Amino acid sequence: MMNGTIAYLVTGLGCLIATAGVVVAAIAVWQTRTRGGSSRKRSGGGPVDPFHTGDTDALRGDPRRLGPGDIVEIRAQSYAVRGSLHFAEGSWTWSEHFLDDARGDKLWLSVESDPDLELVLWRAAGPDLQHLQPGPAVVDVAGRRYRLDESGQARFTSVGATGLTPSGFVRYFDYTAPDNARLSFEGFGDSGRWEVGFGEVLHRAEVMIYPSAGQAPTVGKA
Repeated sequence: MMNGTIAYLVTGLGCLIATAGVVVAAIAVWQTRTRGGSSRKRSGGGPVDPFHTGDTDALRGDPRRLGPGDIVEIRAQSYAVRGSLHFAEGSWTWSEHFLDDARGDKLWLSVESDPDLELVLWRAAGPDLQHLQPGPAVVDVAGRRYRLDESGQARFTSVGATGLTPSGFVRYFDYTAPDNARLSFEGFGDSGRWEVGFGEVLHRAEVMIYPSAGQAPTVGKA
């Protein structure tokens, strides 16, 4: 009788141990899945587009590194960078680059991050519009109405052929039209003369940078 009882108890204990093992294994699997799902959620999950904005500069060159000697291709037209102006107003900085092509066209390309990258192609106003003066809240010219967007005074440094002194200050008035066309007035130093320019905002894909031989290449091909 005693042997039968002991056998029964041993069998029962074995069943309990087996059941406990199954429960522990199930809990372990559940915890592993739970931690794994939480980690993927924290890491963001999903595929990353390698051609997103962060890689555009690697594919098309970085306009922020533009300088004299570089070549800029804008809408399949190539320009050489003859000189660069770098501006600073407090913590805000931007650049303007003097462009020249084989046809003799002379343009300026402004590069600004505020915080998104903005590229604007500028053409000087003709002699018949040099009488324009900045200051009014609204300026009507050539069939467009421009509204004052911002104005101020900044320091500048000049590199290469810009026609300006190596450093100085500039006063500016920037206007914007409803279609995002730009009108700018810049007065350098104490000349009392305003440089008037009309600007067109460029899409990033319209601009390709070819660094000069002195720079490390920043342009790649997909």
